[in-house]
Amino acid sequence: MSKVPTITLNNGVEMPQLGFGVWQVPDDEATAAVTTALEAGYRSIDTAAIYENETGTGKALAASGIARDELFVTTKLWNSASETWTRESVLREFDASLGRLGLDYVDLYLIHWPRAMRDDYLTIFRTFVEIAESGRAKAIGVSNFQPAQLERVIAETSVVPAVNQVELHPNFAQAELRAFHARHGIVTEAWSPLGQGRGLLEDPTLARVAAKHGRSAAQVVLRWHIQLGNVVIPKSVTPSRIRENADVFGFELDADDLAAIAGLDNGTRLGPDPAEFDFS
Repeated sequence: MSKVPTITLNNGVEMPQLGFGVWQVPDDEATAAVTTALEAGYRSIDTAAIYENETGTGKALAASGIARDELFVTTKLWNSASETWTRESVLREFDASLGRLGLDYVDLYLIHWPRAMRDDYLTIFRTFVEIAESGRAKAIGVSNFQPAQLERVIAETSVVPAVNQVELHPNFAQAELRAFHARHGIVTEAWSPLGQGRGLLEDPTLARVAAKHGRSAAQVVLRWHIQLGNVVIPKSVTPSRIRENADVFGFELDADDLAAIAGLDNGTRLGPDPAEFDFS
């Protein structure tokens, strides 16, 4: 695997542009999957409390022999409706995630969803600021936030989230949100970057671009993300695909390729709409 480029976050922390996601990976499979990813050269691992695989992820990190400062570990607070979110409850959940991961700190801590209708994300983010100031999270950010919520966080805390992790793939390219991020110094991180295996990778346009470069459609899509400047976290439990997804730095898409892929943006969202999504 070629050396993964990094992106400098707005607080100076360096984040690998390619990482390994473990969404929907059972805890008893996470150790093997993360171990394979680390052996393939990934150094950024993205998990979350709700994934229920922080323990398995942490076991792989501990057994890897890789120095902690060479790893970039992200986890997320599941800000469910079953909790009244206060400073104390956020700190409790953060400590629980650290305990499951077996770490003294994480590199990035995210609010998983805005749940704007419950209006508690400011309390949560203010506590995140405290966690960052203590050094137990090297950077803090959000996931699935829209511009109105980002503007409010910035205005009321005077802290710009380092990252906003959002659904993003060629069928849902989020150009306006990416432009907002760029104006405010927020890094765009893509979840479901390959379209969740729901037909995107069979698109004939991607097939043509892939054939032109002697690559797979998945590699073309990941390369598209890299060239847009996104951070991207593909997920797989198949060792060959984990390795294939890491091999995206030995070719470059040209202007014609990028224009063709841009034409696939049809506004198709695969996950929940953040403006409406609430959960228990």
